[in-house]
Amino acid sequence: MNDIIDTAGMILAAYDYSEYDKRLRVLTADVGKVTVFARGVRRQNSRFMGMTDMFSFGNFCLFAGKSAYNLSGVEISNYFEDIRQDMEKMCFASYFADLADYSVHENMEGKDMLLLIYRSLQALDTDSIENRLVRAVYELRTVMINGVYPGPPSRSIMAGTASALGHIETAGIKDLFSFKVRDEVMDELCTIADEYRKRYIQGSFRSLDVMSELGYSTVQG
Repeated sequence: MNDIIDTAGMILAAYDYSEYDKRLRVLTADVGKVTVFARGVRRQNSRFMGMTDMFSFGNFCLFAGKSAYNLSGVEISNYFEDIRQDMEKMCFASYFADLADYSVHENMEGKDMLLLIYRSLQALDTDSIENRLVRAVYELRTVMINGVYPGPPSRSIMAGTASALGHIETAGIKDLFSFKVRDEVMDELCTIADEYRKRYIQGSFRSLDVMSELGYSTVQG
């Protein structure tokens, strides 16, 4: 570990730790996914009060301990508060965090995954974009970032679906969600995303189980 790391990042998970501290799991652009201790952050006079919630995105200053990092400074540029106050969006976002957690490890570059989850939460926070489309794009682009995308299915698919897959593979991050599809293409795209996630992302995700239990399925319209 370098002694001091100054990096863009997002908090994927936050847990109370001891009386006044928090233990964070942070996805960073420069050192991948890391454990970070935020000392004293739960004290009323902490300068980090309100800055260590899940999905908070910004710039993190970290210094290395023996087995984890410690939070030295943070500037949050987006808290995604509206997502945390909406049950359905919170479920989707938590699932996205789990996929990012699965895909990125410590001391590997995490920039692509960080940009993907940030842009996907922005899309999730946009009422004109369907949640299930955001999920399908996120799953497929994650498979692509992980380097295991096999291309379109070998079976026959609709032209609109093939076009959407091409866009998801090649679009810049800002334009990733700048397309619309009709319902039957949406259903096929979601089915392919689900198939590829099961085949190429083999982790078990409690957040996905919760989504299913609450009826937030994306495979059918």
